[in-house]
Amino acid sequence: MSISHPRKIRILGAGPAGLYAAYRLKRLLPSADILVIEQNPRDVTFGFGVVFSAQGLEFLAGDDRELVRAISSGLESWEDIEIRVGGERIRIDGIGFTAISRIVLLRILNEKVREVGLVPVFERTITDLSEFGDADLIVAADGANSLVRSKHEEAFGTKIERLTNWFAWFGASRSFDALTQTFKMTDQGPFNAHHYRYSPTESTFLVETTATNFERCDLAKLSVEESRAFCGNLFADVLEGAHLTSNRSIWRQFPKITNAHWSYKNMVLVGDALRTAHYSIGSGTRLALEDVQALVAAIGSTDGDIPAALSLYETQRKPVVQKLLDAAARSADWYENFEQNMKLPPWEFAQQYISRSGRVDPNRIASTCPKFVRQYHNWKNSPSHSAH
Repeated sequence: MSISHPRKIRILGAGPAGLYAAYRLKRLLPSADILVIEQNPRDVTFGFGVVFSAQGLEFLAGDDRELVRAISSGLESWEDIEIRVGGERIRIDGIGFTAISRIVLLRILNEKVREVGLVPVFERTITDLSEFGDADLIVAADGANSLVRSKHEEAFGTKIERLTNWFAWFGASRSFDALTQTFKMTDQGPFNAHHYRYSPTESTFLVETTATNFERCDLAKLSVEESRAFCGNLFADVLEGAHLTSNRSIWRQFPKITNAHWSYKNMVLVGDALRTAHYSIGSGTRLALEDVQALVAAIGSTDGDIPAALSLYETQRKPVVQKLLDAAARSADWYENFEQNMKLPPWEFAQQYISRSGRVDPNRIASTCPKFVRQYHNWKNSPSHSAH
């Protein structure tokens, strides 16, 4: 069926992907009936900060410089990664990152949606997709627990695997001057924390441990408040008087989601509904926004022929995404074995960390992180290392 101008578009989910899809599609198709539906209240979000690489917003600039300016005004930025392990604090220079509060990002995108005349519907839970039976296009931007995907898992070719490590997202009432990875062998067993600032006074603080240690510590029995206190005590030296905050900070295992087919009939998946990339590479939100870009471009280039557009979206986008997913899988595997990796000398640990995803070859690491590489080689050639 060819539709020269989609008349009715329904978007499930008012996270970054859903809001950006509504904004971009309304600009492309001003006369279309577009509705965004979200089960949670307005300004309710799970998580704390959203991280981008230093170049993370460049992909948006060609389509909407105003949006990039609005987001950039709320960004925190830094140039280093810090690895804390074995009593050492090792800096890896040249790996620029930026971050923004997730709520601030959502408010910016909500404002863009209002600018094009759309008003998302909040606090509405959809359980039956048949009420959208007359829609020309249904965009599933409803996250890792997507209703659209779960209703048609066989058609999408959905595969969900759980990684073994357990993690919980917290916030911290202090900033850190770099994206920091703290690995500790504590009296309670092995833990690591990923922490980075997303405002001048607040940071994301994700705590992770192995499956064996999760069971040994009986962490499943802890309430959210008890988990917050437990992790706050574990990382008291890192927090330096600050406290952890919680927001649905439950322990979970990362769901590795893939789909063999990105669309089915008039339904299409974007963002975490489509696939998840391990949090250690910090690309989930960027991937979701890029999905929307690719989908809108496909609809525009096929004159609104939805079946053709959905096919083009998958054909053109899939190879690009796969490279990043392969890197995310390698990074996840490294974290799944972080307890074993901690047995390495700290500088060797840091070297393996920065090269874990296989995305950056040694020559590029040398040019990007010259100070770290120089210090690493100094350590490797030192008498103390040679003695081992």
